[in-house]
Amino acid sequence: MTSIELLVILLLLAMTVPDACAWLGRPALAYPAFVCFGLLVGPMLRPEVGQMVMQAGQIGFVLLLFEVGLEIDLPVWRELKRPGAWALRWLLWQYPVMLALARLAGLPWLEAFVAAAALSACSVGMAHAAWKSYPGLDATGRDFVLQLMVLLEVVSIVLLAVETTVLGRAPTWLFGLKLAGMALVIYACSRLAVHVTRLLQTVMENATQWRLHLVTLFVLATCAVGERLGLSGPKTAFFLGLFSSRVRHDDKNLEEYLAPISRRFLIPLFFLALGTQVPLGALVSRAALLAAVAAALLIAFRQMLFARMKPAGTDTNAFLLLSPNFTIVALAAQALLHGSEAGADAGHWLLLAGLLMTIISLLALPPTRREAGEPAH
Repeated sequence: MTSIELLVILLLLAMTVPDACAWLGRPALAYPAFVCFGLLVGPMLRPEVGQMVMQAGQIGFVLLLFEVGLEIDLPVWRELKRPGAWALRWLLWQYPVMLALARLAGLPWLEAFVAAAALSACSVGMAHAAWKSYPGLDATGRDFVLQLMVLLEVVSIVLLAVETTVLGRAPTWLFGLKLAGMALVIYACSRLAVHVTRLLQTVMENATQWRLHLVTLFVLATCAVGERLGLSGPKTAFFLGLFSSRVRHDDKNLEEYLAPISRRFLIPLFFLALGTQVPLGALVSRAALLAAVAAALLIAFRQMLFARMKPAGTDTNAFLLLSPNFTIVALAAQALLHGSEAGADAGHWLLLAGLLMTIISLLALPPTRREAGEPAH
C-alpha cells in the first residue's frame, strides 16, 4: 500500500471523528483528536506526502480563523467595561506564571510572550457549546462569562498578530512597515465591514449553486491582499470574519454554509497536518514533560485564582469555560515551528501544553448533547 492510498484511508476514517465526539457529548474534542490522529499518522507518510498535507492544511487554517471571527458577535463597547477590567486582572496574575513556564521550557523572551498570549486565550468556538448548557451560571453570569470568552480570544489574536511579526531575522525598519500594514488591513476590514457584509449577504441569497465557492474564493483573495500588506493570511481571515459575523440566510449563519468543506475536510486536514509535524519522539522528550507540567500547573492556578475572583452568578468551576485555547495555540505554534529561531522544541512544547490544557478542561466540563438539526463541529 502506497503512502497516498494509506493517507486516503486514514482521512476517510478521520472524517468520522466529529460525529463520534458529538455522540459522546464532547463535540469540541474533535480538533484535538485530529492532532492526536496526525501524531500517529506522521511516521507513516513519506516527506513529499506530508508536505502536500501541510500545504492543503494551510487553506483549512485560513478558513478556521475566518470561522473563529464569524463566531464572535462583538458587544457594544460600553458593555465591556466590567468584563474588560476583570479580564485584565485575570491576565496580569497569570502572565508571570506563563512566562516562567515558557522560559523553563527553554523559550527565548519573545517566544515566551507568544506562548503566553496563546495559552491565555479562550477558543470561543470550542467552549461555546459547553457554555450554552453549563449548569453553574445564572442569566447574569452567563452573559458575563461569554463576554470574557470573547475578550480573551480577541486580545490574544491581536497580541499574536504583533508578536509573531517580529519573529525571525529582519531589519528593524521592516518591523515598522509590517506593523503599519497590519494596522491598515485591520482598519480596512472595519471600514469596509458594511460593504463586505452586503456582498456576502448577496452571494448567500442569490448564488445558490456557487455560494460556497464564491465565499471561499473571496476569503482567500482578501487574505492574499492582507499577506502582501504585512498581516498573515489566517489573521486577516479572523478580522474579516469578525467584521462580517452578522451574515445570515434562511436562519443559518455563514459558517454553517461553509461547514461541508471547512469543518468536514479542510480544517480537520490542518489539525491532522499540525500533528504530523510533531515526531513521536517528541512525546517522550523533555519538552513533552514540561508541557504536561505547564498544563497541570496552569489549570490548578486558574482554579485557585478564579475562586478568589469569582464573578457574581458563576460557580467555582466556571473557569474551565475560559481554559480551552487550542485553536489560538495552533496559530502560535505554527509561527514558532516555521518562523522562530528557537527550534522545533518551542513549537512542540506550546502545541502539547495547549493540547493538554484543552483536553483537560473539556473533559472536566459537563457533556453537551446536540440539539436536532445542529451540525457537528
